[in-house]
Amino acid sequence: MKPCQNCQAVIDEYILDKQLEPLRELTVDDFNVCGNCATVVPDACVECGGAVYVPRDSNGTPDYCPACRSDLIERTGHDPGWHLDTASS
Repeated sequence: MKPCQNCQAVIDEYILDKQLEPLRELTVDDFNVCGNCATVVPDACVECGGAVYVPRDSNGTPDYCPACRSDLIERTGHDPGWHLDTASS
């Protein structure tokens, strides 16, 4: 069992898996944080309408879930980052 990189508590994989359930294709193995330190916001992804994971160093709620961000990188070859580009034309 790994310690949480944020608070050093032992990661309870069952609790974290339940918390991460709304995130497509992610499991507890994709995170080094415990359930208390992981922040998941339901229905926030602008692409799929699913949940997003808020990275520890983020100042706001991301617009893309990790799966949609990965899909966009594969499709376009460009990393959109966590937030939707709001630049006007």
